[in-house]
Parts: sequence; structure tokens; C-alpha cells
Amino acid sequence: MSTPEGTSESSSEGTSGGTSGGTSGSTSGSPSGSTSGSTSGSPFEGGFDGTAGASARERRVRVVLVDDHRMFRTGVQAEIGATAETGVEVVGEAADVDQAVAVVTATRPEVVLLDVHLPGGGGVEVLRRCAPLMADPERPVRFLALSVSDAAEDVIGVIRGGARGYVTKTITGPDLVNSVFRVRDGDAVFSPRLAGFVLDAFASTDAPPVDEDMDRLTQREREVLRLIARGYAYKEIAKQLFISVKTVESHVSAVLRKLQLSNRHELTRWATARRLV
Repeated sequence: MSTPEGTSESSSEGTSGGTSGGTSGSTSGSPSGSTSGSTSGSPFEGGFDGTAGASARERRVRVVLVDDHRMFRTGVQAEIGATAETGVEVVGEAADVDQAVAVVTATRPEVVLLDVHLPGGGGVEVLRRCAPLMADPERPVRFLALSVSDAAEDVIGVIRGGARGYVTKTITGPDLVNSVFRVRDGDAVFSPRLAGFVLDAFASTDAPPVDEDMDRLTQREREVLRLIARGYAYKEIAKQLFISVKTVESHVSAVLRKLQLSNRHELTRWATARRLV
């Protein structure tokens, strides 16, 4: 089960991930002939019990993995991608926004495991550009956020963008498989603590559910905004976000324009007032 040709070659990182280390959607790197689900070298805890194989024979789900860390994608593939045991077929991978949109459009998976922070605009941008696929009444593509972040703003951002759930990377392999199937079936799935963020954001009557100023910014612009407000220099921001200094300058200019601010000092005060620092 390899990633379709022409869907993952646009990114060098995604290409290397697709040709080495067993991350192209192939199950050759996954455990075979065993249902013990050993987690050596895996980002997940736990494994699959003896009933997993029987269950997998009765159900299947096609999944795309979107994460900018190749080793993490390799771990997820090894943990849940043994289709005979889990029922999960990994049909593609991506490492940034453009690649994610291309792979998801080409493969039309049932579920996309989506990291929140990605080069090119973040998970929210992937959701925005894949909105027509999510709205397809016949073959909807559903998104489940899988991120190391448990920040309320990240959770709310992707849920507003259309994701069906949000789990953190501390989730066990079996629980992740279960979450994937639940999302495929139309359920909403959250790690327990994160569900409270969603309830607070959408049910609170003392605070507006939407910050219109923040909603004008892309995910990457928000990341640059926070780092600027924390006092980082352009070069430090570029290094941390793996982008060029010129790109940082472009993002800062866009943020200042959208928020109608004049300089980084006003931007810092604006971010501090909203407790974004």
C-alpha cells in the first residue's frame, strides 16, 4: 500500500519519508505475523490484544498521515498501519500544507490524522483548503487532529476549521485506532481534558465564541505573532519555524496590516492584552 505517485514528491522531506524508513504507506515496515503490538521505538504506549485481528477482518478504514516529523509518521505507521491487525490502511503521508492537500485530494481517504502545526500555514489551512472534500455527502473526508499541543486555542482553531476531534500524541495505539473508526463513523472524539475547551468555547455566554481579529490571521501568522510578542528576533523565529528571515518579515507585515498596527511594539501590547504571550 504505497502512497500514490505524484502526491508526495512536492516536498523533499515528504519524498524521503516516502522512500525510506517505511513511511510511504507501505506496511513492510510494520510488525507482521504478530498481534503483540510491541511499542519499542514507538510514540505510543500499549498494543493490540488477540481480538484485534478478528475485528480488523470485519472493518477497514483508509487513512492519510499528516505530520512534519518523519520519525513520528514512521512510528504511527508502525503502530496502527498493520492492516491485518488493526483494519487501518495508510494510503498516504504528507509533511506540509501543500503536500497534505495534494495527497488528500488524490487519495480521498476516509480519515486524515492531522498535526496542528505544519509548514505552510498549519492544520487550519489544510482544513480550509479541503473544505469541499469534508462537505461531500457521498464520500466525506473527515479529519482527526493528532498533536503534541494541548493548548485551548489550537483545539478550538481546528474544531472551528471542521475537524471531527482532537487527541494528543500521548494516546495509545489501540485508542488511536478506535478514535479513527469513530471519526470515520461520524462521531466527535476528544482527549478528556480537551473536550472541556470545546464546551467552554461554544457554550460560554460571558465571552464571544469568536475573536474576529485573531480569525483574520493564518495559523503561521499566529505563530509568528506569539514569538514576536515574546521578544524573539526575526532570525530566531526563522530558525524555530524552519522558514527564511524574509518569510518572517512577510508574515509580520501581514499581521500588522490585518490588525491595523504600526510596529512590533504595538503588536506586543496587542498580544499581551489577549494573553497570547
